[in-house]
Amino acid sequence: MAESVALQLDQPPEVVSAGVGVHGGQALRESFRLPDLWQLHLYSYAGELTVDGLRHPIRPGHISLIRPDTEAHFRYASRRSEHLYAHFRLPGRDPQGLRRVPVMQDAGAQAALLGTLLGTLLGSAVAAMPLSRARASAEVWTVLWHTTQLGPPERTGRPHPALAAATEYIERSLATPLTVPGIAAAAGVSPGHLTRLFRADTGDTVVAWIRRRRMERARHLLQSSTLAITAVAATVGIPDLQAFNKACRRELGASPREVRGRRVV
Repeated sequence: MAESVALQLDQPPEVVSAGVGVHGGQALRESFRLPDLWQLHLYSYAGELTVDGLRHPIRPGHISLIRPDTEAHFRYASRRSEHLYAHFRLPGRDPQGLRRVPVMQDAGAQAALLGTLLGTLLGSAVAAMPLSRARASAEVWTVLWHTTQLGPPERTGRPHPALAAATEYIERSLATPLTVPGIAAAAGVSPGHLTRLFRADTGDTVVAWIRRRRMERARHLLQSSTLAITAVAATVGIPDLQAFNKACRRELGASPREVRGRRVV
């Protein structure tokens, strides 16, 4: 008996059907399986799902994943029980792409916005299905990736929420002056706590992380674009050309012009 399923997400799913499932009208109990397809459900009702002998309470905002050829037993609390669904195949083959996800999760447990986001994405898949299966598959792929990030960081492998907020803030602000206190304030923690989080998760100080991210972006822009070196320097937050030259030599081992000469083809 398994409480989780292994998702292969290195390639997008092939969505065969997506829509609104309406159940409970004929009977308050149903059992069925899809021999060749995965089932993804986002619920707006209360009830119970039993899979492989394990019972999972259903509540509004919960999301479930059921493997192909698996008997699913539903018990509905009301005569009209609706959920958004997608039935799909997973074509991925890379063993490194396997992600374990609980059969049932609360999509709103992290934040109400996340549950709303998943509902919006799955609703978009339903709307796209008659017009473009590729679009529907893209929406469901995004939903599946989000399901791997539900739950506490220690289970999902996600970084601490403050660290995630800090790194996102840094990525959005590389072109502007950045300070540890300012980043910590954006992440909602003290500068000391933020420094400890960075050291524990990345092995870097906050300042070292910023320096590395700026130089990684600079390398990309120098090698993959024709953007002027002065513009590259400004874009990564080091508008002083002398300072940018020194940073490139220190971090990338060459001058900006030399780095550009190693252009990626």
